[in-house]
Amino acid sequence: MRIKTSLLVAATLFSVATMTSAETLTRQNGAPVGDNQNSQTAGPWGPVLLQDSHLIEKLAAFDRERVPERVVHARGTGVHGYYENYVDLSDITVAAPFQSENKKTDVFVRFSAVIHGHQSPETLRDPRGFAVKFYTEQGNWDLVGNNFPVFFIRDAIKFPDMVHSLKPSPVTNAQSAARLFDFFSHVPESTHMLTHLFSDMGTPKSYLNMDGSSVHAFKFVNAKGQVKYFKLTWKTKQGQKNFTAKEAQEMQGKDFQPMTTDIYTRIGQNGETASWDLYLQTMEPQQLDDFDFNPLDTTKIWPESLIPAKKIGKLTLNRVPDNFFEETEQAAFAPSNLIPGIEPSEDRMLQGRLFSYADTQRYRIGVNAYRIPINAPRNAAINNHEQHGKLRTTNSTRDVNYQPSRRVALDDDNQYKYAQTPLSGTTQQAPFYKQRNFAQAGEKFRSFSKTEQQHLIENLGTTLAGVPEEEIRVIISAFMYNADKNYGTGVAKLASAPISKVKATAKQLMDVQAQREKRAKKVADDFSRISYNADL
Repeated sequence: MRIKTSLLVAATLFSVATMTSAETLTRQNGAPVGDNQNSQTAGPWGPVLLQDSHLIEKLAAFDRERVPERVVHARGTGVHGYYENYVDLSDITVAAPFQSENKKTDVFVRFSAVIHGHQSPETLRDPRGFAVKFYTEQGNWDLVGNNFPVFFIRDAIKFPDMVHSLKPSPVTNAQSAARLFDFFSHVPESTHMLTHLFSDMGTPKSYLNMDGSSVHAFKFVNAKGQVKYFKLTWKTKQGQKNFTAKEAQEMQGKDFQPMTTDIYTRIGQNGETASWDLYLQTMEPQQLDDFDFNPLDTTKIWPESLIPAKKIGKLTLNRVPDNFFEETEQAAFAPSNLIPGIEPSEDRMLQGRLFSYADTQRYRIGVNAYRIPINAPRNAAINNHEQHGKLRTTNSTRDVNYQPSRRVALDDDNQYKYAQTPLSGTTQQAPFYKQRNFAQAGEKFRSFSKTEQQHLIENLGTTLAGVPEEEIRVIISAFMYNADKNYGTGVAKLASAPISKVKATAKQLMDVQAQREKRAKKVADDFSRISYNADL
């Protein structure tokens, strides 16, 4: 008995000696943990007891460590910083970040890969997300864009199909060129985006060395309710740098997460900062029909030769998150997170994203996602009657949970009403009548150097060559041929698409585009006449 007592005392003294400077481990309820090394058992040879609450809680929490992965933009890296405004834009918008010169607004930026999964190599060819959360005194504004200024499709109704084609097969769980080009062979509007994606821009060296874009047009609204359409572009001050396809493959063998490594090394360890200039393009509502393309089409850029861009501010990133999951992974971005002075345009892709992005966050991390610290407003209070739901952390003692009320004065404010938008026509399901599916892709191709053009042709042509159906190889090559004859000829050669068929298909595609534009314009004109006659 004396031996056992001595051993117990020695063990206790050892524990005290080794733990005097340590904090006490606790359970989720705050209760201290007595033993985190051994489960509670029924005797030395018996089974583990269900009553070991610490064990059960620990395993249950471990089982639930992963929230559902984002369907798109799954792999990402976050950075804190601030936006400094250079130009007072109070004449065209009441949005807080743009109200005076030199005004600073805290931001959190999440860079990401669009298609590939949470633990996928960052060297893979993919568009990159560039999402910026502005913590303004009017609430949080999310500018959720990409590194490319255009997108694959122009209508959100095709978004699930597009993503499915780019994701792994539900049968084999393998991605394939056959699946994605099968889909895109029906979508000539994708020509511009595919040109960006298969260029070296599809494999950037670092998130810090790529530009960003709002992609969509939005609306600025001023204090008088006047509206201007606008687009925003982030231009990196670190210089654009991309991998070639070969360099990306070599890097993947050395570090499959070079973009995360770069941020945590340059900003996290070395204390460097990274910055982007912000450029603004604006357009009057009456200008929307002045161009040979639809300015609300996400497959089109606004050429600066037609719509000048001016520098209005600078984004600076200077701090990595303290905890990846709590900040980067739980960060919830949605284009619907708008503030007074900024409203969505009629862009059909944006209209779908207004619902889809917010809804996926509700599914992924719950209806109280915007009360998590990384998502909560820092310079404004949440004050409404939404209640309950998973992980609600508020301590509300207000009996009134409805509005209007004579007992609690929580009222809406007319100065923040949405701007009025004139409408014409009737409800419809009709395509854009200014499709112009190939012209800007050709301009982009010709803007590349000879070496960059060759890389694009090789990247696209060799990938397309893996598609077994000749018809699909011919159609995709014809898209590129209509963009630029040298571009299409080069792709067709590498993809083993007979050039005679490519040329014939390219002509058919142009004829079909012209016919569709003619029919769609007639539909639009007819709807306008109906509306006009009704007004009379």
